[in-house]
Amino acid sequence: MPDPTARTPLDREELRVLRRARRVLSRNRGATDRLIAQRAAYAAGPRQDGFFLEAMNENFAHHFLGCPLYRARCLQAGVTPGDIRRVEDLPRIPYVFVTVFKRNDLLTGSPEKVRLTLTSSGTGGERSAIHLDARSLRRIRRIVHNIYRDLKMTSREVTNYLCFTYDPAVAKDLGTAFSDELLTRLTRVGQVHYAIRPDGQGGWHLDREACLEALERFEREGSAFRMLGFPAHAWEVLQDYVRLRNRTLRFPLRSYVLTGGGWKTLGDREIPKPLFRSEVARILGIPQDHIRDLYGMVEHGVPYTECEAGRMHVPIHSRVLVRDPGTLELLPPGQTGIFHMLTPYLSSFPALSLLTTDVGHLESGCPCGRSTPVVVLEGRGGVTRHKGCALAALDILSPEGVE
Repeated sequence: MPDPTARTPLDREELRVLRRARRVLSRNRGATDRLIAQRAAYAAGPRQDGFFLEAMNENFAHHFLGCPLYRARCLQAGVTPGDIRRVEDLPRIPYVFVTVFKRNDLLTGSPEKVRLTLTSSGTGGERSAIHLDARSLRRIRRIVHNIYRDLKMTSREVTNYLCFTYDPAVAKDLGTAFSDELLTRLTRVGQVHYAIRPDGQGGWHLDREACLEALERFEREGSAFRMLGFPAHAWEVLQDYVRLRNRTLRFPLRSYVLTGGGWKTLGDREIPKPLFRSEVARILGIPQDHIRDLYGMVEHGVPYTECEAGRMHVPIHSRVLVRDPGTLELLPPGQTGIFHMLTPYLSSFPALSLLTTDVGHLESGCPCGRSTPVVVLEGRGGVTRHKGCALAALDILSPEGVE
């Protein structure tokens, strides 16, 4: 197969396509930052559609011009910048299958611009290597802040954190550690305790006793409190606390629990969401609607976080499509398929159109009043083959991993 990055003389058609891509980029320059500057993260309507279309056109042209491998993909698909004229055309932007990022280091532009490399793998399995430049980092931080401000979860109050994830001081390149570090930026930070720590033998362990001590210390201090990370870890530690201490906790009502990553290999122990919310709220002494779950992936970056009514809305910074896993035809709301995700904020690698292995459907309407579509996740696809950092972390709670 010819190397798409090899320098060969350009024919007339290629030159025409490249000139058109440059015009698209020039015409839409700044559109992504204008989209991200919108304060209402869950607004819906023609105006927001227009912002998103312009931003995707800017990003499409950027990656087409800057990543030869993605340009070859687009030429093969017969869709190039200038072909996306309406919102209805957005699904035509050539996608990259998520597995590609687990097997290749794809970059747009110069490697010297990379400021942070994240992986989605912990102690085993295929890894995704995601390279973020300064622009992508600035954008995702703004996106995350806007989303959680709209969900009324940002605060200037000093808040203590118990994070059921890897300590980012040690696991600097793991996506879950980076995500939790982003989430601690939503408030002023008091103390942060990371529960998954090096075991001294090249692995990791959940330091349960240290978590129990952190819970008691934070309760005594009386500041607002947030618990982040894997729900299985949160459940196990809180159950341990009640069993070993023979009491529940009492945190300020403005505290939150934000879980993510699912139960993965511990599916046989998964607690139904209503029971999880009510029991965790009871043990911590906080409102049930402050127990939220989120869905996301390191290759895409945009978080899909539950609102007050427990529904995960699509923010203005992305679009979620659902495709039939056999035919890849687009499916209407309510029908189950694999997620195809669009976002324009990433400038350093071409994940603007990402076909995932995750399964679910879209719905509309929500008691919270937000009008953007709702993502209903039904399963994470490719669990055995695409074992990521959540799976590796949850191995700590598997029977052979329990101390």
